[in-house]
Amino acid sequence: MLQDKSAEHFFVLLDEFFPSAMNELSDESPAHSHFLLLPRGSCFSFSNSVTLYISVAMVFFMLVNYLHCAFVTIVLSDCGRNKFVIVEHSFKQKPFLGGYRHQLTKTEYHHAAVQTIPRKKPDRGVTVFSRDTQTVQLKSHNQQCPVNSSTQMTGIGCYVSCMNDKLVTPRKYITADEWHDRRLKAVIFLQSLVRRWLAQKALDLLRDEQSRRLAWLEMQERRREEEKEEQLKDLQQRRMNPKTKEDFNLLYKALEMWRLEEERLINSSQQGAQRKTALRSLLEKEMQLISAIGRHQIFTQTTNYEEMIRDFLNKSASPYRWHTSNNQLIEMDTPHTIRARKLQDLYNNISLSTVSQEQRLQLLMTLKETVEENKCPLTLDIVELIDREVDLMRRGIKAQNLNGLRKRICTLFLQYIKTATFNPIVSKMLKVYQDPSQLKNDMFLCHGCRCCLPSAAYNTSGGLSRWCQRCTSLDNIARRRLDFSIYKNILKRLKMDEQKLNKEAKIPWLLQEEDMWYLVEVVWASRSALNGKSDLYNLVFVRWDKQRDWSPWNCLLLSKEETLAHSEVKDKVFIREVEHKHEMARQHFSRISVLAEYLDSPSPADPH
Repeated sequence: MLQDKSAEHFFVLLDEFFPSAMNELSDESPAHSHFLLLPRGSCFSFSNSVTLYISVAMVFFMLVNYLHCAFVTIVLSDCGRNKFVIVEHSFKQKPFLGGYRHQLTKTEYHHAAVQTIPRKKPDRGVTVFSRDTQTVQLKSHNQQCPVNSSTQMTGIGCYVSCMNDKLVTPRKYITADEWHDRRLKAVIFLQSLVRRWLAQKALDLLRDEQSRRLAWLEMQERRREEEKEEQLKDLQQRRMNPKTKEDFNLLYKALEMWRLEEERLINSSQQGAQRKTALRSLLEKEMQLISAIGRHQIFTQTTNYEEMIRDFLNKSASPYRWHTSNNQLIEMDTPHTIRARKLQDLYNNISLSTVSQEQRLQLLMTLKETVEENKCPLTLDIVELIDREVDLMRRGIKAQNLNGLRKRICTLFLQYIKTATFNPIVSKMLKVYQDPSQLKNDMFLCHGCRCCLPSAAYNTSGGLSRWCQRCTSLDNIARRRLDFSIYKNILKRLKMDEQKLNKEAKIPWLLQEEDMWYLVEVVWASRSALNGKSDLYNLVFVRWDKQRDWSPWNCLLLSKEETLAHSEVKDKVFIREVEHKHEMARQHFSRISVLAEYLDSPSPADPH
């Protein structure tokens, strides 16, 4: 129990305001025995029989003034028989909101809101900001109020100097109509300037568009010239160094054009016996040129055959490759690829001609052990040839005399490699019929070489041909001597254009070079439908009706500069000629089964 001055003051204050309560307290217990003060959480305890008449606010005022607390919280609680008044101290600063002074004691009392804990606002679930962040910032500005003033003038007894006076001359009076008229003229002047600026801007745009258009046309023209130059350069390179069948067809076509020109000159300049002699000399020159081309073709075929074999072996022996999600290359070998790689290495070693006699014998023994794993007529032939070469080498026969025998061994061993029974990986690379009935149904007789060949050896243009591709190529060299490479380029350009317009187009991919030759040479006479140009390197096929897919009965042959001009043609004669050519193409291509299903009703007279 604490007996201090603050407690006495508090007791006196209770006695002063509540004498009846204090009398009961003094009768029941000694003075101040009922009072307890703690530094924090102070508690005032009264007996159960005492009726507490003081209010929370009154106790608050007493504690603030006599305990000198910066902030006090009063809590009334009932714990069993005693009554507790708990005082909580706080040092939070709050604004002064006023109060009052006691008339007798002159004690100043503050407002209750200053001395209590601030009441918490209920949480509304949204973020609330201060009003200062939601309002505009105000700024004070002084404004002078009108005041009365006076002017001193010169008068009797008063002189005012006129040295600083200014003489003001009135100008011409302007009426309202004149003012409005001047404003209208100013507006019109401003409008003219704006219109001039807009016109200049539009003119600049037109000039820029014209310059871009001219630049685009120039670029297109330059690109066409570069393409033509590249084609001519490629044509010259193919003539000087032919490698493929198309290259040799180009040579034979050039030879035929030269022969026709020479024959025309002979027929026009000579007659009788001189003409026959010149024609005979021309025939001999032609035979010499054909022989030279044939020798070069045989050499090229040999080189191409070796490269083809090398590519075939590399492809069969290559491991499986794929990329992972992180772009890492993974390679995997299987027993089949390992077997193919072993056979590839053995074939490459057998094909070498620069090895010594001991190394050659060792390679032949390795080859013999490899093929003896499988007993069949092919392996028996290989073993017999190996034994023959070994016997000849032991007799001292020169290596150059064994070249034919060694080529036979390489050829038979290559056939051994291409057999799926001995090299299973080739079953995925070569077309091997699993069912003999399929092979029987796919074999056709060639009326040229009288051989039974699969359908892949025939041209399907215009239906299945009676001659195989080899006989057709030989007939072309001997008779017509046509070059289909230019028509192949036209077909390639057509596929590219149709792929951009419609990715599901099918007809261009069903045509072959012979079909394009018929369209260009027979139907359209190798000329542009508009200007009649006959430069095949500058001719392309476009759609006649742009709303329908391209087809031989919906096409137009034009030069590259005219691809967009045919939509503006309204000449009825021109339209009828185009329709006639479409009907010719329809009748010809209707005989091809794969194209007959795409035939539709005739197009309208004017699709434009």
